Amino acid sequence: MRKTLLILSLLFFLGPIACTKKGDEIRIGVAGPMTGDQSKLGQDLQHGVEIAVAEWNQKKGVLGKKVTVDVGDDQHDPKQAVSVANKFVTSGVVGVVGHFNSSASIPASGVYHASGIPMITPASTNPQLTDQGYADVFRICGKDDQQGKVAAEFVVNKLKARKVAILHDKTTYGQGLADLFKQGIETLGKGSVEVVYYAGITQGDKDFRGVLTSIVGTHPDLLYFGGIYPEGGLLAKQGKELGLTAPMMSGDGVIDPKFVEIAGKAAEGTYLTFGPDPKKFPQGRKFLEKYQARFGPEWAPYAIYAYDAANLLLNAIQQAGTTDGKQVTEALHKIQYDGALGRIEFDAKGDVKKSPYVVWITRNGDFEEYWSPDE
Repeated sequence: MRKTLLILSLLFFLGPIACTKKGDEIRIGVAGPMTGDQSKLGQDLQHGVEIAVAEWNQKKGVLGKKVTVDVGDDQHDPKQAVSVANKFVTSGVVGVVGHFNSSASIPASGVYHASGIPMITPASTNPQLTDQGYADVFRICGKDDQQGKVAAEFVVNKLKARKVAILHDKTTYGQGLADLFKQGIETLGKGSVEVVYYAGITQGDKDFRGVLTSIVGTHPDLLYFGGIYPEGGLLAKQGKELGLTAPMMSGDGVIDPKFVEIAGKAAEGTYLTFGPDPKKFPQGRKFLEKYQARFGPEWAPYAIYAYDAANLLLNAIQQAGTTDGKQVTEALHKIQYDGALGRIEFDAKGDVKKSPYVVWITRNGDFEEYWSPDE
C-alpha cells in the first residue's frame, strides 16, 4: 500500500513537470524513405533538417522553445506515407518537412491539410501536389513541367537528337516527368525528333535487359528515364552491356552518388536535370561545409533543400509568434527568405517563384553542371 501511495505521489508531482517540459518544445516532422532502396534520399532530408534545428536550438530555439524532430519512414509507399502523416498529427507536430517522393507527398498532404498542419516538400516535383489548391502545402524545389521542358530544350537544341527512347518507372513522379519530357520534345522538336520507344518498367525490378534489347533495336540518339537512381543505375549499366551507345538522360531523382555506385563506369556521360550547383554561391558553400563536417564528404543533393525547408518553417513560426497552422501558413505565403539556395518566396499555389533548372553531366564518377537554358 505504501509503495502504491509513493508511486501515486511521484506521478502527481512529476505530471506537471512532464507537461511543462513538453510545452517547452516545438515538434516538427521530417518524412521520406528512411529505409529500403531509396533510404539515402530520406536520410539526406533528415540530416538537412537536423542541421537547421541544431542552429535554432543554439540560438535558444523558436519562440523561446526547443525544437525537436520526429522522423517518419514512408518507404516511398503512398499508403505508408498516409500512415506517417496520421502519426505526425497524433504526436502533435506543428509542421512537416517532406515527403521526398511525389507519390508519397500527394496523399500525405491531404492528411496534413485536414489537420491544418503546413508541409514543405524539399523534393516532390509533380505539379499535381500544388494543383490541389491546399493553401498549407508548399515546395521549395521546382516542378516537372519546368524540369521536363529544360530537358527537352537540351535534347532538341544542344544535342540535336533525332530519335529518342523514353522509359519511366510508372510512379507519379517518374511517369509524370517522362510524359512532360515527351510533350516538350513533341512541341519543341516540331516533328524533327521522333520518339521511337515509350514504355514503363516496374520499380524494384532488377533485370531490364528485355526492354533494353528492344530499345537497342530502335537505334536511339538518347535514352530518357523518368525515375529514381536504383533503377536508373541498373538501366545505364545493363544498357551498356547490351551495346546501347546512346547516352542516358534523367531527372533529379537520379542525380546522387548512389547512381554512380550502381552503374559504375556506365554512369559516365549521363545527363541529369537539377538545380544550379550550390558550390557556386557563398551561402551554398557555407551549408556544404557544415554538412560535410557533420555527416561526411558524400554529396547529398537534397539535404540543402531540406535545410532551407526547415528554416522556412521555423522562421514562419517565429514571425507568426505562434504554432497555429493557419497563422504559420499565412506567414509562409508572405515570407522572403534568403537561405542556402538563395532568395525563396512562394506564389499563391505554394510553389517557389523562381526555380532554375540546369543540365548536369556525370564525369569521372562525379557530377558537374554542364548546360543552362540561358546559354
